[in-house]
This record gives sequence, C-alpha cells and structure tokens, in this order.
Amino acid sequence: MTSETPRTLQEVLERAPSVQELLYHNPTGARVYPVVPPEFTNWRDEQHAWRDTVCLFDLSYHMTDLFLRGPDAFALLRQLGINSFEGFQPGQAKQYVPVSPEGYVIGDVILFYLEDGTFQLVGRPSVHNWVQFHAATSGAAVSFERDEWSVADPHKPRKTFRFQIQGPNAPMLLEKLLGGPPPDLPFFHFTRVSIAGKRVGLLHHGMSGVAGAEFFGDFADGPAVKAAILEAGKEFGLRQVGSRAYATNGLESGWIPNPLPAIYTSPALEAYRRWLPATAYEAIGSLGGSFVSPRIEDYYLTPWDLGYGRLIKFDHDFVGRAALERLKDQPHRKKVTLVWDPDEAARVISSLVTRPKGQRYKYFDLPLAQYATWMYDAVLNDAGEVVGFSMWTGFSSNEERVLSLATVRSEYAQEGTRLRVVWGEPNGGSRKPSVERHVQTEVWVTVGPAPYAEPARRYREQVARARRSS
Repeated sequence: MTSETPRTLQEVLERAPSVQELLYHNPTGARVYPVVPPEFTNWRDEQHAWRDTVCLFDLSYHMTDLFLRGPDAFALLRQLGINSFEGFQPGQAKQYVPVSPEGYVIGDVILFYLEDGTFQLVGRPSVHNWVQFHAATSGAAVSFERDEWSVADPHKPRKTFRFQIQGPNAPMLLEKLLGGPPPDLPFFHFTRVSIAGKRVGLLHHGMSGVAGAEFFGDFADGPAVKAAILEAGKEFGLRQVGSRAYATNGLESGWIPNPLPAIYTSPALEAYRRWLPATAYEAIGSLGGSFVSPRIEDYYLTPWDLGYGRLIKFDHDFVGRAALERLKDQPHRKKVTLVWDPDEAARVISSLVTRPKGQRYKYFDLPLAQYATWMYDAVLNDAGEVVGFSMWTGFSSNEERVLSLATVRSEYAQEGTRLRVVWGEPNGGSRKPSVERHVQTEVWVTVGPAPYAEPARRYREQVARARRSS
C-alpha cells in the first residue's frame, strides 16, 4: 500500500476500512450557506415573511453552476436524466434527476435551457460531477464551464446572481418593480425583463410554497437589481432572508436536499470514482445521524423514495432505465413530514440546561438541526424496526413545530401514524467535530403530509392543475 496522498475518490475508498465508516467520521459538518449574513433581522421574522408578507432570498453564492454547450448537449442530458425532454425548449427549466445504473439517485438540480442553447445546471455538485464526467469522457460534442460555490473562493465573483421573491405580497411587489403586471408564465418557464436598466431573467418559481419569482442574470448587475428590489419592496413589508432561515424553507415546502449520491460501490462506476478527485463533494462529505449500517447501499434512495416518481418517464433511453423498470412495481418508501410532539421537542432542546455535560441529547441547533452533509436518522415503528429515514430536521416558526422531512415505508406513510425518530448518534457520537458527546433518545412524531405547509400544498395543486389543463 503506497503512502502517497490519494488522488481520486477510488483511492480514498480503497484505503478506508469501509465506505460507511469513512463517510461517518469525515470531519465535514453541515453544508454551509456562504457570504449571505446569518440574519438580517432575526430568523423567526424572516421565516414569517414568506408566509405573511414577502421576502427576498439571495441564492447567488451557495450553489454550483455547470454550463453545458454544443450540438450533443441536449442528447447527453436526456441520456442521463429520468425526466422527459419532450417539448423541452429554450426559456424553460426543470428539476433534473439522474440515477445510477442500479436506479438509485445521484442527486437533483434545476436545469435551465437558456435562449442561446446553453444548459445551466444549478444546485449541489453531485449532479454536476456526474454530467461533467460524461461530457468529458463520452466523446460527445459538448463543452462545459464550471462555476463553483463561493466557499471554494469567497472573493471570486460568481457568473450569475440569483434572487427569489416569495410571499403573498410578491405579485404586488413584482408589478411595482416591473412597472406593470408581470409576464404570465407557466410554472418553471422564464423570460427576460428590465430592472434598473439591466436585462434580467424572470423564472416563475414558488420555492417557499407560494407564488413568486426568481431573478437571475450577470453577476455584475446583481447589486443594482437587488437595490431596486429592496426599494420597491419597502411598502410591502419585504424582508431579506439570512442564511439561517433560508435553509429551513424546504421544511415547509417538502424538498429533501441531501440524499447520499449512490456512486460508491457499483463496479460499473469505478471509472467515475477514479475520475472524481479525492477532494470531491462525494469524498469529503459526511454521513450523520442515528441510522448506522455497514452496507453503504442501505443509504441509497430510489426516485420514488424522494417523491420523484412523477418525474420518471420511460419515453427515452437513459442510464438506469432498465433498473427503474424492474423497480417500478415493487414497494417503495414515501416522502412524508414527521411532526415532533411539542413536549418531546422541548425535552431534547432543554437538555442543554437540564442534563449534565456528556448526558445531554444531541444539540438541536435552531432553526435547522443539521450537523452532517447527509443526515440519516432512523425512524422506528412500534416494534422498534427501522421503517425509514429522517433527513432534514428543523423548526418552523410559521407552523410552530419541529418538522423532519423523511422517507418511510408506504404502510407507515398514512397521515396520523405514530412513529419514533432516534435522535443522536450511537456510542456517544462519531468523530465529526460537529458532534459533541451525547446520548441517544427516541422522539415521538406524527406523520404529516409533504409539503406540510397548507399554502405550499395549495400552490402545488394549482401548478398541477395548470399543467394538466395545458
């Protein structure tokens, strides 16, 4: 065994006792949201703004962008995604999900089809890495350009600014900002508008579960565009949302952002693992939570487990299609929201002052209680059997509850079902610096819908009806 520093993910894995142990003790903590201040006012009122008035999210810094160009770009993306590309044209966007040859999720991003034929992928880097690998090694006539998140270099300007306006007052703010009614766009379609003399993309998007818009454009134009938004929003109660509150909006809208990329063990993906550097997201990210299995495959998730079954379209050949065709009629987990009993949440949070050091429960950070890159807390039935995973946990001041986004076996997914979440890691916790010595505890929860917030469910139903009618 060489003592040289490993250069690829495959070399890292070959030196590890197991994939699970490597990732479980990786020193990386929760994914950060750089540059944007943690709070502009306070995270409680910032959460209230997307429900009661209107808020501004600045998404310019925490996501990776990949630009794909060339005559084969469309075909390459189609070959790698479970989504249908029928009718996909410039001026549209979609949630894009690739899977492994075995049918397990690599990740998800938002894919923009820009007017000049460029494709822009926006999100966490697992999908970018997958697409870039195939672009670089397949022989396809494509070129790519990558723009890393600002943690890579906080002083390097990004290529694209990205602002979202969400909340019940968003339509009025948009009308004032644009000098008239906003364009009537179908969901996830975009056009170009003028703000502060700048040419800006406007995407119809409802991230927090209510009608809103996403603006994007040349990063250098961002300050002028943001200033215009803030000025126009004064009379509508606009609040800027800091990074603490931003990370919780998915609790209400039902998006699980952090599945483990299913790339670590398939023999068919060894070339990919040898292409990924030892510093890649997949190599340095950390597993956390109470679910522990020596088989890393036990952490892999199908599209159905995450609520993406509706995106699977067998109208084209794609990587993983044969596996998904075999899996489609088998039982699947279902995405749900687990609502913590209020007294149980209070018991966990108050252990900081009610129990001695070393005997406290895992620290519950507010408003988002994530302490690893990929969180997997065991969800138990009455018999103590693991029936799913809790993957994104935090507090919604709008719902006045601690909520966990989870995926559970379908027979336990009915609203009102009582289950338990195991909070904290076994044996006092892993070696991650984000984990203090603690003891595990089981927390009673009730199964609720995903999205949990009623406005988010109503908005999603409106979008679905509009799609069916078109």
